[in-house]
Amino acid sequence: MGLLQQPVYPILFLLFAAAPIRETSSATILWAAPAILISAMMIAWAAESSQYFIAQGFALAILAWLQTLPEFAVEAVFAWHQEVPLLLANLTGALRLLTGLGWPVIYFTAAIFNRRRNRTPLGSIRLDQHHSVEVVGLLVSLIYIAVVSAKGSLTVIDGAVLIVIYGAYLLILGKLPPEKEESIHELELIPRKIVTSPRVRRIVLITALFAAGGLLIYYAAEPFAGSLLAIATAFGISKFVFVQWVAPLVSEFPEMASTVYFARTVDRASMALMNMVSSNINQWTLLTAMLPILYSISIGTATPIVFDPQQRIELLMTLGQALVGMIFLINMELACWEATVLFVLFLLPFIHPAAARPVTALYFAWAGVELARMILGKRDFSAIVAFSEVWKAHISRGA
Repeated sequence: MGLLQQPVYPILFLLFAAAPIRETSSATILWAAPAILISAMMIAWAAESSQYFIAQGFALAILAWLQTLPEFAVEAVFAWHQEVPLLLANLTGALRLLTGLGWPVIYFTAAIFNRRRNRTPLGSIRLDQHHSVEVVGLLVSLIYIAVVSAKGSLTVIDGAVLIVIYGAYLLILGKLPPEKEESIHELELIPRKIVTSPRVRRIVLITALFAAGGLLIYYAAEPFAGSLLAIATAFGISKFVFVQWVAPLVSEFPEMASTVYFARTVDRASMALMNMVSSNINQWTLLTAMLPILYSISIGTATPIVFDPQQRIELLMTLGQALVGMIFLINMELACWEATVLFVLFLLPFIHPAAARPVTALYFAWAGVELARMILGKRDFSAIVAFSEVWKAHISRGA
């Protein structure tokens, strides 16, 4: 069963998942969190098995989408219940974890195993030419998110534009030729068993994992969200902060584990990094687009989500971090010092909350300086050149 058949699944799931948050206790998290974790792992196994049979870039995009279904589930519950102050909490937390923790973890994992294997340092993770599609896809997404941030609101029209951006991204990836076939032994144990099974059994197993994972998310998402709010209230912690960091830590764990597994082979570190970048893109586009759409359906009329001061600063910090990360990749590699900078700047607001505004300002200042350097020809922007070549070879020629 190919991944081309899978995108219908999360759309249907979101329609059923959106329901008011029921009252729950703090103890609910003891079963809801493991259920979310297990469901994410099931979906990841099914997606990894499916992606073995189609082009890598397109497969990674769909894999990233399916891996973040728990994020979609929690956000769907908040949007439908009209919990406006919490709508950006899980979104910004997950995005900052992916870029500020996930990208550096991939680099340092690859560097450690490269040192063990080759006795040499890993200067950088170098991307392949076709990875320019992910870099440019992230760039386009961030440009429109900057517009959303500037006007301070998120509307159904914004959602439609973001869906179109993601659709164009998938369309381009779908036109790329398949990559060199991966070795079966490089897959994790469960996906490897599925991939090597007879065709009928493989289809049944992939379908069963998707279905079971989806059902678990359906039943656990709302209690999980309710338990987070109950725990935050019980301990006097800001609900925004608690939802922002605890929910993503649980739901992003399977993706982190999967990409670290890829990075261990060193040769697949670039694929692991692009898996993370694809997750960034689908959360900046599809997940963000879902919020005003479900919010408006819940209310019964098209209604904008207007950001409060806390949401504005969180969105700005997340956008600034993403811009710096994207600029690091614009030369088609992630160097050691760049991974280190992303990690340190990610940690600073945790060490001292007052550092949030200075770090945000630093992100945008840095991005501005690097943009000026690119315009002046002092910084390599080979991702743009590579994307142009990919377009000419596979998109315009095909058209």
